[in-house]
Amino acid sequence: MVRAKRAIVGFLVCAIAVAPLGAAQKAAGTQGKAAMASRFEPLDRWKAAVLAGDRSALAAFYPPVQGAFVQTPLGQITDPNEEPEFWAALHSRGLISINPKILQMSTPQAGVAVLTLRIEIAMRAGAGRQDLMVSGAQVWVEQSGNWFIYRSKRTDLLPKPAIRLPEPSQPNPDLYPDPSEAQQDLDAGLAAAKKDHKRVLVVFGANWCYDCHVLDATFHSKTIQPLVTGNYHVVHINVGDGSANNDLARRCEVQPDRLPSLAVLDGDGRLVTSQKNGEFDNAVKIGMGDVTQFLQRWKPGK
Repeated sequence: MVRAKRAIVGFLVCAIAVAPLGAAQKAAGTQGKAAMASRFEPLDRWKAAVLAGDRSALAAFYPPVQGAFVQTPLGQITDPNEEPEFWAALHSRGLISINPKILQMSTPQAGVAVLTLRIEIAMRAGAGRQDLMVSGAQVWVEQSGNWFIYRSKRTDLLPKPAIRLPEPSQPNPDLYPDPSEAQQDLDAGLAAAKKDHKRVLVVFGANWCYDCHVLDATFHSKTIQPLVTGNYHVVHINVGDGSANNDLARRCEVQPDRLPSLAVLDGDGRLVTSQKNGEFDNAVKIGMGDVTQFLQRWKPGK
């Protein structure tokens, strides 16, 4: 899953060349700066269009721009109607809900946002419902305040895998402070740990990373919260789009492109352990036992 995620992003970023845009994409308009908040606002409007089965609204997100395409299980398709028709058709097939979750977001250049997504879909199935999922990615391009999807990639509709960790009812958009606050927050955590002989649990992530919110919900669960509060001071380090706080990531020996990623420091700032291979970067592959084992193993006195 992790390798697939990174491959999707690499595939989409490769050879991005933004062609001159016409009036067609302006129907998808929003302010570029506002869109790059803790959530990606154009994606919210795309979701609303899919839920409504509004093909015209969806078509505005996929204008016929030179170099644009979608990679599907059947191959690369340059027809701009492919994605609007695929997503709009879900409505007539019994779409109940759609929830695109951002697993990774980067801005390789100004006016370009690359999203890696887990899109959860509920469909009517007889008298009940069927929970499905599409894995994929989208390259969004902004020009003159208007965002459109330049390239995308998606899998088939697949059964939704079960997440064994608790999921937040509403992700906290301020879970990760501004990247500029990282050093002072880490210093405060280290000072507190030195005073009460706990350790510092450094969590590298970002507000756009859904799996980061899942891990935080796990830390606040009835089972694990006493283990966290009794042994650690938690410090959230915001990596932004992957380019912020790389110095702290190197110091803690974690990979800032595999989120969330954890490190444990003692009160003197010495590195006790770190997740060098993104062990927690996918909420589907870990359970409560994995988190409990990590926290028990590296608490003070161990």
